Amino acid sequence: MSGLAMGLMLQAALLTSGADSYDTALQAAKDNGQPLVVLIGADWCPGCVTMKNSTMPSMARSGQLKNVNYATINYDQNPNLARQLMRGNSIPQLAVFIKTDKGWHREQVTGATSPGAVSAMLQRAVAAKTSQADTKVVSETTDTSAGGGN
Repeated sequence: MSGLAMGLMLQAALLTSGADSYDTALQAAKDNGQPLVVLIGADWCPGCVTMKNSTMPSMARSGQLKNVNYATINYDQNPNLARQLMRGNSIPQLAVFIKTDKGWHREQVTGATSPGAVSAMLQRAVAAKTSQADTKVVSETTDTSAGGGN
């Protein structure tokens, strides 16, 4: 019986793993430069519940959230923040923010979205961040070598 209880507790932890508060995830994104992924939804919305309880935990279990900072926002509990982050009025909205030299770049999907589509969006975000970091390193290296030749 204790093995079963432990298994259920582990499964419950996996379902919620990776989701931080918005403030925590935003601060982490600022600190570590990784993309910020925010799911905005409500408990009464079937698509939101699917994204929150099935799609995103599946992404976490497969390791696809390890290179992002992930948060959920309940529209009913935090409507002001939800409205600030939303584009349009439909939920669920999954927004990905990438910190760039020019500010924050945003990509989003609206509605219950397949794990494949979410995965592709996350891969683009991580790749964009990686390519931006690589470009910055190349640029800094080029600047250093050019300055040394004068």
